[in-house]
Amino acid sequence: MAMSALIKSLEDIMRKDAGLNGDAQYIEQITWLLFLKAFDAKEMEWEFRSDYHGVIPQGYRWRDWATDKEGITGDALIAFVDKLFTTLKKLDASDGDMRKFVVRNVFEDINNYMKSGIYLRQLINRINEKVDFIDATQKHTFNDLYEGMLKDLQSAGRAGEFYTPRPVTNFIVEKVDPKLGETVLDPACGTGGFLTSTIAHFGSIKTTEELEKLQTTINGWEKKPLPYLLAMTNLILHDIEVPQIRHQNSLGRPLSDYSAKDRVDVIVTNPPFGGAEDATIKKNFPTEVQTSETADLFMALIMNLLKDRGRCGVVLPDGFMFGDGVKATIKDKLLKEYGLHTIIRLPQVFKPYASVNTNLLFFQKGVASRGVWFYRLDLPEGVKSFTKTKPMQDKHFDPVREWWDDKKAINIDGFDKARFYTVEELRVLNYDFDKCCPFPHEEEEILEPKDLIARYQAERTEINADIDRILADVTAKLGGNA
Repeated sequence: MAMSALIKSLEDIMRKDAGLNGDAQYIEQITWLLFLKAFDAKEMEWEFRSDYHGVIPQGYRWRDWATDKEGITGDALIAFVDKLFTTLKKLDASDGDMRKFVVRNVFEDINNYMKSGIYLRQLINRINEKVDFIDATQKHTFNDLYEGMLKDLQSAGRAGEFYTPRPVTNFIVEKVDPKLGETVLDPACGTGGFLTSTIAHFGSIKTTEELEKLQTTINGWEKKPLPYLLAMTNLILHDIEVPQIRHQNSLGRPLSDYSAKDRVDVIVTNPPFGGAEDATIKKNFPTEVQTSETADLFMALIMNLLKDRGRCGVVLPDGFMFGDGVKATIKDKLLKEYGLHTIIRLPQVFKPYASVNTNLLFFQKGVASRGVWFYRLDLPEGVKSFTKTKPMQDKHFDPVREWWDDKKAINIDGFDKARFYTVEELRVLNYDFDKCCPFPHEEEEILEPKDLIARYQAERTEINADIDRILADVTAKLGGNA
């Protein structure tokens, strides 16, 4: 069964249940079931070790209650799941087994929405029929499965919460080029896409020493429960036994609290943008970068978290490119102290859910920039836009790859496609990076009604977030003058 057909069949079952409402709940429901199934598959591997002690208590492991097609169902199954959740949320990790802490933390903010044990049994049976995490050839089935689910989640997403296309995470990781043993962090890791791209970039792990390095150097932080659960499941299936993913608001800690031991070699990330933070969060940052704009605060955090000579690849919206104020302050610092060297201007890779252009920034801490190369990645010939059914692919970055190692200026029909700007030229532009290799004016695209509604909802949410941010700033200023 094709992955899209599997996802549809699971959603068809869940739509019959009165307790579920909308894509986000569908995905959360599927994901905690997949987590338990995947974790049980890993436990079966770990049980071959002589020193291994079980994590999930007997009776609550997937194999104990979920694999029998004619097993517990109806009201008894709902009652059992309630008890299962209670047990896992209170799992005793006092023996120091971090796997228990992982399971307990995963279920802390997750819910079972289904009210019908009959439909829940049907859902479990379908997952058992089509997903096998024990079979080595299918261990990474979850990759394809959750990618499909995320496409549905996007349609229910809020501004700035759209999941990064895999070709983007793969390209950024490729060009930042983390090495096994370097500490890698995504402080807005979502479902772990940048982290799994990093693991894939390392290639095959051949020795116990290499495996240990992998376990201890891949790090992520995620604020929201559902992406956190997806990231944990994703990394476990990528052979990370105890994923170093913190369930936290990355902006919730004062920058002054970080010390040398907190800093990392590599950051690869797509921080949320379009959101608004309250005054309490802003106070965690130095005065010159205090703002309500989430992406700007994340940039200040990222710059603080890099070690000297640490490298970063980050996705930022066009709003960062032409903005002044705090944005200009950050850009000035990127040029003076963070060796900003390349910016790739992307077409609208988040269509049809958001009409926002994004940019990939690459820099290295501790060196001054000699100038910045800009490259505009145009849509492939014959493609008017990326869509849900025809998304961006890895091969679409091939023109950038061909240009990258021997960067040269490119001008097409009077428009700069690639150009080097000196630091002085950028200062003369008042750090308005949006004037560098901009996209030519594009004709308005006619969307299908469903995609048009999805775009409208995303844009409306983004506008609401902007209004909330402005109101928060005005309220703070009025309060300060009172």
